[in-house]
Amino acid sequence: MLPFLALGQTVHEIPFASANNTIELTVQNASALNQEVVKVKVGGVPSWIRFVKSEQLINRLGGNEEKTAIFAFSVDKTAPVNTERTLSFNVSGPTNQDWIKTIAVKVVPPEYFELFQNFPNPFNPVTTIAYQLPQKGLVTLKVFNLIGQTLLTLSDAERSAGYHQEIWDASRHSSGTYVYELTVRFSDGKETVARKKMMVVQ
Repeated sequence: MLPFLALGQTVHEIPFASANNTIELTVQNASALNQEVVKVKVGGVPSWIRFVKSEQLINRLGGNEEKTAIFAFSVDKTAPVNTERTLSFNVSGPTNQDWIKTIAVKVVPPEYFELFQNFPNPFNPVTTIAYQLPQKGLVTLKVFNLIGQTLLTLSDAERSAGYHQEIWDASRHSSGTYVYELTVRFSDGKETVARKKMMVVQ
């Protein structure tokens, strides 16, 4: 029987594109013997989670004593939402004891719709247009010139809640200012429209 037990919540809902999040893992020495150093290391980390430290040391864990390892982390805006992922925590003692605790995490959708300024801007000839959706919706992204003529449609498809990007290659267009317009028809029937300007420098 392994001498370590990890206690705590096994499912964590994480705010979208957030920082200063923590996971607290309680480690109990189930034996009567003192353990001088207990190491807790996180594994199975997806690229969109960034831990401040992936390893914590618990110094001198007494017999039948509990202590908590705290892991601080941030979540990138590119994280998939409403999708469970599993993190594993390896707890090891000084005499080759080993125990693994798994925890499911899920990123919740953003609270609001937002169309971001394209980047880079000005650009030559490629730029990225990004936006976030609080729920699933039909997304139409169009590019116009300054007299209102539609030049092209970059997207006309259903997109899930979360962060998305579309790429525009303006190599066939002349230098100048253009307008991009994002229309979203959400699954609840609501519709929203946002516009921003961008500049091509050839």
